[in-house]
This record gives sequence, C-alpha cells and structure tokens, in this order.
Amino acid sequence: MPFERLVEVVSPQRSMAHHPLFQVMVLFDNNTEASFTLPGLQVSAGDSTTTVSQFDLSFALFERHDGDGTPAGISGEIEYASDLFDEASARGLGERLVRVLEGLLADVDGRVAAVDVLSAAEHGRVLEEWNDTVAAGAAEVSVVGRFEAQVAATPDATALIIGERTVSYRELNSRANRLARFLVERGAGPERFVAVVLPRSAELVVSLLAVLKSGAAYVPVDPDFPEDRIAYVLEDSCPVLTLTEEVLAAFGTGDAYDVGDLGVVPGDPGRAAYAIYTSGSTGRPKGVVIPEGALANFLGSMQDRFQLSADDRLPAVTTVGFDIAGLEMYLPLLNGAGLILADRDAVGDPSVLGALLKASGATVMQATPSLWHALVEAGVDLSGLRVLVGGESLPSDLAVTLAATARSVTNLYGPTETTIWSTAADVTTSERVTIGRPIANTRVYVLDAALRPVAPGVPGELYIAGDGLARGYLGRPSLTAERFVADPFGAEGARMYRTGDLVRWTADGVLEYIGRTDFQVKVRGFRIELGEVESALNGVTGVTGATAVVR
Repeated sequence: MPFERLVEVVSPQRSMAHHPLFQVMVLFDNNTEASFTLPGLQVSAGDSTTTVSQFDLSFALFERHDGDGTPAGISGEIEYASDLFDEASARGLGERLVRVLEGLLADVDGRVAAVDVLSAAEHGRVLEEWNDTVAAGAAEVSVVGRFEAQVAATPDATALIIGERTVSYRELNSRANRLARFLVERGAGPERFVAVVLPRSAELVVSLLAVLKSGAAYVPVDPDFPEDRIAYVLEDSCPVLTLTEEVLAAFGTGDAYDVGDLGVVPGDPGRAAYAIYTSGSTGRPKGVVIPEGALANFLGSMQDRFQLSADDRLPAVTTVGFDIAGLEMYLPLLNGAGLILADRDAVGDPSVLGALLKASGATVMQATPSLWHALVEAGVDLSGLRVLVGGESLPSDLAVTLAATARSVTNLYGPTETTIWSTAADVTTSERVTIGRPIANTRVYVLDAALRPVAPGVPGELYIAGDGLARGYLGRPSLTAERFVADPFGAEGARMYRTGDLVRWTADGVLEYIGRTDFQVKVRGFRIELGEVESALNGVTGVTGATAVVR
C-alpha cells in the first residue's frame, strides 16, 4: 500500500516534530545478498547513508553468514535523532537490547520478565551512587532539644512576629514550658495525642512546642475546616486533650507553672511527633504518624541546604492542617531566625501578603505554585526573597518567571508519608523543571511493576526509603502494609513507601516528575483523593452514582 495512502486513511494528527504514524522503526534483513549482473556494465553497491534521521530511533538488524551460507549471528546499528538522544543514551539502548537477548539465550525456558535489563554498573548508579545521602547527626538531637539550645544561645532575639507584636525566644520557650506542664498534668505523654484546634496566633506556635515538650504528639486541625471533618479527626485520633481557644482561656497565663525546661522526656527518634490527616481514597481521611527522628532529620537537612541565620525572616503562610507548615514553624525557630505568622486574610490576598513581605523584611518563603502565581500576577517584588516551591507540580513558565525575579528558587517534592519534603532541586531559567535529588538520609527508587530498577529515561513508580518514613497510618494496619512495603535494596527490616507518582531518572541522576498512577490530585497543594469526594456525593439522598474530576 502506498505510504501516502495509509497516512490519508489513518489521518493522524500531523506535527513537524515527528513522523506521523510511528517514531521507532525496527528493520530485520535476513535476505540473501543481492547480486546484480547486467550485460556490458560493472555494478557495485554504494553507500546511501544520510546525516538526517527519518525517525526518532531506527534499529537495523542483519543476519550474518559464513562463506558456506551457515548463519553466523546478527549484527546491527542504531540511528537516532540527535535532538532527542545523545550518543551515550542511544548506545545504552543498544547495550540493553543485547543484554536482554543474551539473557533469553542463557535460559530459553525462563520467563521474559526475569531478564535483567540493567548492567551491574547501572544498578550501582541508580541504587547506590545517586542515593549516597548519608549525613551523620541529622536526627540525633530532637526538635525540642535544638529549640532549647537556640533559646539558650539567643534568648532575647526575636523568635515570632505577628502583626506589630514580637515574641522573644525566651518568652516563647517559657510559655511553651508552662503549657507543657499543664498538658502533662492532664495525661499528655509519649505515644499520646493532643489535638490542636487553634487559629493562626502566638498560642498556636506555643501549643505545638508545648505538646512536643510534653513528649506527646500533636494532631493539627485547622478550625476553618468543615465541622464534620474536624469531628471525624478528633474521634479517629482519640486525643487525651484538645487545645482550643476556650481551653487556653481557662489556662490563662499559666503563672502557677514553672517556666524552666522540663528536661524529663529524653529524645526518642521512634516516638510519635505528630499525626496529620490527609484525604483518603475510601472516603475516610487517614492520619499519618510521623516520628520525632523523621522530623528532626528533615529539619536538619533543610538547614544544611538553606543555612538560615539570625538575619532571616520566614513568613508562615500555610494552614497548620497541611504538613508543609512544619518547615515554616520549626526551621526558623531551630536556627535563630524570625518566624512571621501571616494571618488568614493576608494569605488570601496577594497584595496584602506582598505588603507583609516588604514590611517584615522577609528573606525566605515557602508556598505552593498557586500562591506564587498569584503573587507574580499581583506584581509583588520577589527580588530579595529565597523562594521555596512545593505541594504541586511547578509549571515551567512560572519556574522561569520566579528564577528570573527571585534571589533563588528551590523546587521541593515529597508526600506526607515521608515527612514533608524528600527531594529538592535548584531552579534556573535555563533548565527544565525537575524534582531533583534526595535529601539527607533519604533513598529514592524508580521501579517497574516487579519492583526492579528501571534505566535512566524510563518511566517508573517512585518509592522512597530512609529516615524520613512515617510509622504508618493511625489505626489502619492493612493500609499501612499496603503502602509501606519491604525495601529489597536496604538493610534487613527496612521499608519503603510507594508514592504512586510516575518519575524517571535523567542521565545525570536527577528525578523528573511525570504524573500519577492513580486518581489522586493536588488542588492548591492539598492532596485530594477523588474517591473521598465521590463517597461524600454518593451519600447524598437521591444520588445513585457520582464521579469527581478536576477542572
């Protein structure tokens, strides 16, 4: 059939960037060598090789024969489009093809899936070299221990800024110590939960610190969340106490309690630090329990990267019900910087937030791409700001704009189950957006359906292991077992978290985000299981079926 006729009938979407019907061609030539003899002429074969590739990739394979015609193997060559592949990538594809064929010949009765595509060197690269993140001491000192050490070093420095009011490190610590003793009297302690349902105020920061000082774990709840969701979280987490404005009003200034550090609860990396509730695919939100060691490791790694000092001011703009608020609350307080607690109205109005950034002397801020886009659209000056972006995919156009205007830009990635952020990448105007490399004491694997590492450039599901892993889901052992699985590449008993995110390695060991393997979505940074929305809709009288999508 004439090729032009085939294109006419199929009528594919045409593009100047690639062939209309297929992009990879395999040619297998096992014909006997042609012999041309023409009367009165000398005939010889000429080289028809061109310097332009007709397809993205072309594999040409030829049967070889001995002089007597006996088959002697197959030779081949690869032609590649140089704007899509470099020589090393094309050569790697050829080497893997040979490796697969050799594996099949070595065990002709074996399963095709059992053949390893990667070489030993490639295994070492994707599993060891690109996961060389060991950093000593990142989780050896608890969050409380680091905060109290900072208080001792700079007691009179400004720790917290709310509007026109400032709170020193000494005052913040004293108030947290008093409240911690109050909590201990009412049953707070290791492996017990204290729910914190407070608006954005100094009392919120004091309460979070107080719970950690008591040895208990906090359950942060945004009081602006729907009442039925708040009720569910409080029922599911079974807190020994719920801190509300009414409870704190009754507590008053806590003058009856000592202001000194408690010092009676030793740091325990495995003890629960907080449980944060995320959307659930079955219609029920699920509580993710984060241990102290994971939080301490994360904050230590972030400080190694961003090097906050007394000259820094970090505005906290994220609701406490979103786990990334943990960076905003603790990173400045553990390192002598100032925490600016933005109120709800400021976060909701880009112009007001922009004025706050300027007036407060903010030097570094974390937000979702949605909020950064709003600030850019409002014309807010970001020139003196170190920008941290995370919570959802960073669009390339926004990345270029931020990189051209801000002091620096870092793209951060991580699910709640691996403690806030697990990878980080510097963003520049000249590079495509990636999610970067793993942070300290974190390992990342890009695996196929059989949990085998895939080659660079090949999409696979991202699994995360290391010190950042959550303990699991509160009261949900079956779900914990489903998502936190054995790590076949780690030490005995090690686990890894199945993220459900599709990624691929670049040739130089950087992760590129592709999409999801399920129907989970992000809206303004919040993780939403569409199944939870559908479950709520299906519970409405008169609704027989519902499907949720994002527009």
